[in-house]
Amino acid sequence: MALQVSLNVDLGELPDEPEELYACANVANIACGGHAGDESSMRRAVELCARHGAVVGAHPSYPDREGFGRRRTVISPDDLRTSVGEQCARLAAIAHAAGASIAFVKAHGALYHAARNDEATAQALVLGVQDGLGGPGPHDGPGTGVTLVGPAQGELAKAAARAALGFAREGFADRAMRDDGTLVPRNEPGAVVRDPAVAAKRAVQLAATGSFDTICVHGDTPGAVAIARAVRAALDSLAEARR
Repeated sequence: MALQVSLNVDLGELPDEPEELYACANVANIACGGHAGDESSMRRAVELCARHGAVVGAHPSYPDREGFGRRRTVISPDDLRTSVGEQCARLAAIAHAAGASIAFVKAHGALYHAARNDEATAQALVLGVQDGLGGPGPHDGPGTGVTLVGPAQGELAKAAARAALGFAREGFADRAMRDDGTLVPRNEPGAVVRDPAVAAKRAVQLAATGSFDTICVHGDTPGAVAIARAVRAALDSLAEARR
């Protein structure tokens, strides 16, 4: 069981998002053009990561800005691979220019869920990550060295293992989860957790199971700063108690 379960925050999605979210995050998942984000927002996000010590992560999605990446998109595996590769490469270029590198990749929205359930989608996502970040093919070596973030069970975890990529099992502090690890749809009652104390308690409960390596807070959840602050403090306290 890891002593430290990290806090990852989905960022770079909204104009003028609070800088404090970067101070709370261990890892910032930065939108890189698929559902949100452009060169200006990515540059700002990378700069804020450097300022506050957050690790840079890429947050690719289906190419669906109109639907904010939350709609299942009909796209061939080859086209998905190309899109993910382009998104990751775009952020990588900005990060490298600032002296940073991408250490994590987490799919956004509908792509995240599809990659859990569908082998072809998961494989296309992994190959796109490797294309965009300069890694070899899945059978030629250790991959890019990045860690994929995703559901503890499912096709994405298997695809990451085949590609010899790291994999961080993710839980959610600000979203209700079903017993099988999937998220309760946003349109259902109680799906979004807005109370910082409740989110912090959820984060500790998830981390204490030993089944999760990282806990997510969404940067667009109402009250995200207070939630992220409470969750980070709770996870830090849990890590300290384990030492």
